[in-house]
Amino acid sequence: MTTPGFCVLYRFKIKPDRENDFIESWSAVTVALRDTRGALGSRLHKGPDGLWYAYAQWPSAEVRRAAFEGDPADAEASARMRDTIEESMPEIALDPVADYLILDRPE
Repeated sequence: MTTPGFCVLYRFKIKPDRENDFIESWSAVTVALRDTRGALGSRLHKGPDGLWYAYAQWPSAEVRRAAFEGDPADAEASARMRDTIEESMPEIALDPVADYLILDRPE
């Protein structure tokens, strides 16, 4: 079993009627971080409480810290995403201890 070295849980309240814009811009930012800054990917969820939750995986806290130094990975998408967010709750840093997620089920 291999576990990512560091994970972060994000929580957002999105402005009314901006959910599709949020999904599109969040996706663009996530892909840019994965493709250019070393992120291991992320998942986005909508909770029954109306909040949006994103779970991002990184090789280490240091790789994540370096990914956010300097210019954004996708400045335009980052600005669009910020514009859709009504409230952003504090991030929760997580140290993975077991990982049983399946990305592709073997056939």
